[in-house]
Amino acid sequence: MSAFLELFLRFLPDLLSGAGMTLLLTAEGLTAGFVLGLLAALGRTYGGKLWRSVSIAYIELFRGTPLLMQVFMLYYGLPGLGITLSREWVAFLALGLNSGAYQAEYLRGSILAIGEGQMLAGRAIGLSRWATIFHIILPQAIRLAIPAWANEPVSLLKSTAVVFLIAVPELMAKAKAIAAKTYDPIGSYLAAALIYLVMVYLLDALMKWSESKAVIPGFESEAKRA
Repeated sequence: MSAFLELFLRFLPDLLSGAGMTLLLTAEGLTAGFVLGLLAALGRTYGGKLWRSVSIAYIELFRGTPLLMQVFMLYYGLPGLGITLSREWVAFLALGLNSGAYQAEYLRGSILAIGEGQMLAGRAIGLSRWATIFHIILPQAIRLAIPAWANEPVSLLKSTAVVFLIAVPELMAKAKAIAAKTYDPIGSYLAAALIYLVMVYLLDALMKWSESKAVIPGFESEAKRA
């Protein structure tokens, strides 16, 4: 135990640096994923034939293939097309595209849970179809999606570990480097695991707090009926 504590305290700055990169990638992936997911959800729900087909293809492709394969395809495939990106940009793109496919389904489910009467009411007061979607349906749908969506930040945070395979200096990469220096892989990866646990616990607590603040009083029963 004393040897582990010594290792943990000695390399804590390196581990925290890696944790900072992990959190940054998580935040960037979530943000990009939300934008892509919202567009895909709207396309699949309200778009024409072309937009709906593109949205379905995107969702199925990134939900149906491993994240690691997506990282490698972007990292090794883009240079073949004459596009050279940094490791951090590849990680950002892969995590954002992957997260967007999952967020699209969370958002689409909540949009479908809004009663048809909302659209009819919006059109009845003179709003266009898309104005009704953006001003009436989406604000409710996004709040309704939070309980299911709240799993995505935690899942994405843990998924960032795969990008250490392209040498992005996140938490797993730092743990691997420490293991190589100390010849103590168990202690090194256990130290990283403890930091992951703390981040996951805090992020989960934040999501539960957000969920409690986003509840629409009396709306749950309407969503169930829909």
